[in-house]
Amino acid sequence: MTATDRLEINVLFSKLARLLDEKRWDDAHTVFDRDISISSPRNGEIDGLDEFVTAMRSADDPQVRTQHLTAGLLVELDGDKAAASANSVTYFFRDGEAPFRTAGLKLDCVAVRTPAGWRLRESRTTLLWLRED
Repeated sequence: MTATDRLEINVLFSKLARLLDEKRWDDAHTVFDRDISISSPRNGEIDGLDEFVTAMRSADDPQVRTQHLTAGLLVELDGDKAAASANSVTYFFRDGEAPFRTAGLKLDCVAVRTPAGWRLRESRTTLLWLRED
């Protein structure tokens, strides 16, 4: 793995957090491959970029915001494919208020090199813990 690959995959995880926090669903193609396969406790099983965008738009509560903090990224490169995992703490809140829910997550992903750069092809989110305030 080159330093450039590692940096690009690290940036990809940061872009994922921002995409989710800022609800920029039209930019999902900058993070996910068109054939993305997603498994998450919140949205279940999703196949394909269009299905992801539709699911996120339909589940959106404009009053609820999130802040995803991702750390401990580990990447194993195998040519134009990489297995990547990280931990994430996600805060759910309303503007100007303390979080009402906090979740600890484990992210297991497969990234692929595309002509447009690294993109996530598989994303598996596991809920490790949940605190409701």
